[in-house]
Amino acid sequence: MKLSVDYARYEDERLILLVVQLRPEALDQLYERYGRLVFGLALAIVGDRSTAEEITLDIFMRVWQKAASYRADKAKVSTWLTHIARHHAIDVLRRQAVRPDQSALSLDEITPDGAIQTQDPEKLAEHLLLRERVRSAISRLPAEQMQALMLAYFGGYTQSEIADILQQPLGTVKTRIRLAMQKLRELLSEEQESEDKSTRSVHTYSISEEN
Repeated sequence: MKLSVDYARYEDERLILLVVQLRPEALDQLYERYGRLVFGLALAIVGDRSTAEEITLDIFMRVWQKAASYRADKAKVSTWLTHIARHHAIDVLRRQAVRPDQSALSLDEITPDGAIQTQDPEKLAEHLLLRERVRSAISRLPAEQMQALMLAYFGGYTQSEIADILQQPLGTVKTRIRLAMQKLRELLSEEQESEDKSTRSVHTYSISEEN
């Protein structure tokens, strides 16, 4: 009689070793743990749900094919996945001739399907601009802060669950999320100030031309 294996009890590093041994159940468990994290990060960067879903599938296919390249002494599995997902998502944007530093997604206004809840053209334009700014800021966060933020806001995990996933103290997770939000506000404020200066310069030039 073949005994069933409870892969949910295994640590991430053990699951990676089992993936190397071509055990699909181990990959399924990694997807169960980190699928929402990878998807959320991809969505934050590319801003398109279907593209983010494709990226997520690509990432776990890469894990299946290249699990042997993982080095536990270099990074945790969650950090390794985040790194792969971020770079792959940016590569996708580059292939689409889209600048990754000019894209953003509002954490306060995002809906699960990315829908924009307005029919007003002016509000729609404002919403899209804000979306671009926030996604740009997210892509510039330190890896640990981005990871915690993605799990919280796009993965839907509680802070305690994030602490379990990342194998970090709850206080560390809370600090990372708080610092991430502070950094986002700073980046968005800097970008707004830069845009305001640019607008004033254009306006001043326009006036001088008229005179």
